[in-house]
Amino acid sequence: MNIVGMGAVYSAMYQHTAKVQNTATDKTSFSHQLQNAGSVGKTEIEAYADYLKSKYGNVSIQSVGRDQASLDRVGRGMSGSDVIIAPNILEQMATDSDKAAYYENKIDYYFNTAIPRDTLAFASKGLVYEPGGVVVHEDGTVTYISGCSDSPERVAAVEAEHKAKREAEAKMREESLERSREAAEEQKQVREYYYKKELSIESIYSSFAGVNLRVQ
Repeated sequence: MNIVGMGAVYSAMYQHTAKVQNTATDKTSFSHQLQNAGSVGKTEIEAYADYLKSKYGNVSIQSVGRDQASLDRVGRGMSGSDVIIAPNILEQMATDSDKAAYYENKIDYYFNTAIPRDTLAFASKGLVYEPGGVVVHEDGTVTYISGCSDSPERVAAVEAEHKAKREAEAKMREESLERSREAAEEQKQVREYYYKKELSIESIYSSFAGVNLRVQ
């Protein structure tokens, strides 16, 4: 990969990780939110959800199945920094600091470790890593959603390869057609030769027709 491409990769890594790193240790702020939840008419769960949104940004509370169809459905709407948490898990996190730390560490790992690591790994293979987000399911399992696509350089290389293949096949077809034309022309010349020869023989026989030969 060239230097410009590598710079773009590191830039993408920084954009993905900076926000999480800036808020990852802000437990005091969260504790303050919980302490003051009652004064603003919020429950602990609502206050904790607000905290998560301030930390990760695009956080939604919903149950997502672990089947491929469900993951594909939510994955299509993800933009790279999405966090989806099942309602029952959010409640556990809001009322149990150990649970909160456990799942936040899982989420932080995706943004701070998995994305930078996989961005470089895919880039080394000429692919563009496309992060989606994190899903925490009702049963407590965590799914990291991501994908990849061909880099512009790889797309150009594949297109060039396909073009060269098509041109080679077209050249082979043209050469085959030319050989067929040449063979047809040779056959035509042979037929014309024998046809003229037959005409010549018939002409000779015709010249002797009606001639009486007398032997003295």
